[in-house]
Amino acid sequence: MAVDQEKELAARTSLRFVRDGSVVGLGSGSTAAYAVRLLGERVRAGLQIRGIPTSVQTQGLAASLGIPLTTLEEVQQIDVTVDGTDEFDPELRLIKGGGGALLREKIVASATRQEIIIADSSKQVSVLGKFPLPVEVIRFAQALVSKKISALGATVQLRKNTAGEPFITDEGHHILDCHFEQIPDPPALAYTLSEIPGVVEHGLFIDLADVVLVGNGSEVLELRRKPHS
Repeated sequence: MAVDQEKELAARTSLRFVRDGSVVGLGSGSTAAYAVRLLGERVRAGLQIRGIPTSVQTQGLAASLGIPLTTLEEVQQIDVTVDGTDEFDPELRLIKGGGGALLREKIVASATRQEIIIADSSKQVSVLGKFPLPVEVIRFAQALVSKKISALGATVQLRKNTAGEPFITDEGHHILDCHFEQIPDPPALAYTLSEIPGVVEHGLFIDLADVVLVGNGSEVLELRRKPHS
């Protein structure tokens, strides 16, 4: 219950970054869903926004709440995105993709002026890697990619759905969950993974989060990414 309260508190705080007339990226996952529902309330109260959802699931939720939606075909610049995370470190580097939407989430983040990440306090870590890193792969290359990532020191598992079959992403790919335990150099690993043929995208989000809002008990901590010197 405390975790849910922290999620909702962070989501509520994120709304102050959304202004009338904005194009808003709508994140995926349980924490982002709080923000989408709260935005739906604001829209019903008169807030004028257009949303770009990061998953089929979020698209359905937003549509059910009456949030007007648009697409990247119509709009290539997003004013603000509110999304969740599975982990974040002191430099606001993230692991995302626990819900399977990392590809669309990263595309939307890359087109966003201000990326707002909302999280409960359990998501804050000193070093990334405790949460398994999702890597989205083309099915044809799955075994080959799994072998190469295993050689980097990870224990690799193909993600399955509740029926025990391979999980299929919104874009029709598989996900490998890669257990590194610790990722001391996220940018280096991000580069290495991106260079493996057959990798569509990975869940390391580097230099994309501008603000992380962390629900911590009854308050919200606002963390901002420091510019590179």
